[in-house]
Amino acid sequence: MKKETWNLCRILVAAAILVPILVLEYTQEARWAEITVICLSAAAFVLVGYDVIIKAVRRLLHAQFLDESFLMTIASIGAFAIGEYPEAVAVMLFFQVGEYFEKRAVKRSRKSIAALLAINPDTANLVDDEGERVVPCEEVAVGQIVLVKPGERVPFDGVVVDGASDLDMSSLNGESVPRTVAVGDQVMSGAVNIGCVLRVEVTKPYGESTASKMIALVEKAREQKAPVENFITTFAKFYTPIVVGIALIIGVVVPLCIHYNDWPTWAFWLKKAMVFLVVSCPCALVISVPLTYFGAIGLAGRMGILIKGGHVFAAVTKVDMLVMDKTGTVTEGRFAVSSVWPEDKRREVLSLAYLCERHSNHPIAKSICDAYATENASDAEAYAIEEIRGKGMVARNGEAVVLAGNASLMAAYDVDVAACPTSVGTVVYVAQNGALVGCISIKDTVKADSRQAIETVKEQQIETIMLSGDSASIVAEVAQEVGVDAYYAETLPEDKVNKVVEWQKEGKTVAFVGDGINDAPVIATAAVGVAMGGVGSDAAIESADVVLMYDSLTQIPKLRRISFKTKRIVVENIVFALGVKLGVMALSFTPVAQSAVMMWLAVGADVGVAVLAILNAMRAGGKK
Repeated sequence: MKKETWNLCRILVAAAILVPILVLEYTQEARWAEITVICLSAAAFVLVGYDVIIKAVRRLLHAQFLDESFLMTIASIGAFAIGEYPEAVAVMLFFQVGEYFEKRAVKRSRKSIAALLAINPDTANLVDDEGERVVPCEEVAVGQIVLVKPGERVPFDGVVVDGASDLDMSSLNGESVPRTVAVGDQVMSGAVNIGCVLRVEVTKPYGESTASKMIALVEKAREQKAPVENFITTFAKFYTPIVVGIALIIGVVVPLCIHYNDWPTWAFWLKKAMVFLVVSCPCALVISVPLTYFGAIGLAGRMGILIKGGHVFAAVTKVDMLVMDKTGTVTEGRFAVSSVWPEDKRREVLSLAYLCERHSNHPIAKSICDAYATENASDAEAYAIEEIRGKGMVARNGEAVVLAGNASLMAAYDVDVAACPTSVGTVVYVAQNGALVGCISIKDTVKADSRQAIETVKEQQIETIMLSGDSASIVAEVAQEVGVDAYYAETLPEDKVNKVVEWQKEGKTVAFVGDGINDAPVIATAAVGVAMGGVGSDAAIESADVVLMYDSLTQIPKLRRISFKTKRIVVENIVFALGVKLGVMALSFTPVAQSAVMMWLAVGADVGVAVLAILNAMRAGGKK
């Protein structure tokens, strides 16, 4: 029999035994009834509480006795000692009911996380000169071809080289609409092929795939505690010894001082001490608060929002300014060369630009390299490359110097760019040995859902600002299209950091969303750093508190809703648990404490509140 089933059986049998105990206790005064009540209570108590007592004794032997097991053990044994037999059984029975619900809730949350972590296949169908064979994913290298059959998960990030199909992306981004892919489209590991066979060229090692990153981030998140969690843990560490000390004062010191040789006096104050111990158990808080964050992290993960710890939720609820990068965040980040000036030097201009940009991962650089590949220009490996942050690239080969970048880079090398025609889009100027050779116009497109996402964020009373290193005309055009409140153009990475620091000093709680390596410093500086997980650089993802696997700003409002829901549930549980317990504690010092229902009230205030708090906490991992 499984342990969970056995525990449920013990609870049900003990509850069944408690019924005749209560009937006899409150309807019969004969001696036989009293003996029967004692025997049945002892049997039910041992059946339902033996493991709690063993745990308390073990922790006592290791000098770690001040936990809820110890509190419940001495409270129930104390109840037995003063003749409150049904109450003694009830204390242990309902404590086990709370434990049962707690384990069920944790199991449910772990199952959710486990499902998320199961997105990474262990093997792949490798296709090479030896034909098709199944191999461990660790043995597949970048550039090799893998076959993804219908029903299988994509094992690697890569590019489709043969076939067309639909991919179920729900495990990565929570979206139920399949994504259609064909030759040339990028695919992410973890997606499920629900159509036809695909041949995929691997573009990232197994350990750096999207699915592997998600798993690493989720595992890291589970180790990061929210401030409230840390407070509750510390609170319980000091709270329990204090409670035991007060109980000793109530149950031992007070009767000693009042009437030490009168048993009714001892029984009266011992009962008060038992009630105090039961109602003071911090189970509802120490269980429900971590469970709430656990469930919320799992829910966000299922929606493609990876949270690096429970502390992020509290920070997100305080955000009143959303600052965002442009390229790859608001726009697609898929640039293409739209024109080259002068046209008759197209091949020369692209070739020189390629010299500078060939090792860069920036989307603009990639568009130039793609255009260069179509021109089939000459080799450029002889040139050494230097990146000038926020300005562009410099390639050197002996005395030869080639520049590719913005106007600031040209100005730094005294290159006059006035001859270049005005163009809409990003302009990359190309110069050689101090003389302008030409310029390249590159265009990006705004993501289809960016405007809607920003409108939703603004409806949540959040100021929206765009920071970009691009030219003012480009940034202004994009800012107007998506409707941000303000924008700043031609900002270097350090300018972005300074801006965010300035706003935070003014009292703003800033969230920054970006994707590139140059965004990593400002992502780390913001109160909430958010990185695009699909197109984002490793540095940006590593620096971020939140990773959006869907690369969409529409996930920001979803993150806010999850965070507020999580905060609301945590506050509800803390206020409810402390309110009820303090109320019953206060009641225990009134004449009501002398009635037979006092211990039952204490049990309800402890276990009942714990069960309700756990059920409430489970809502955090429920509906999206």
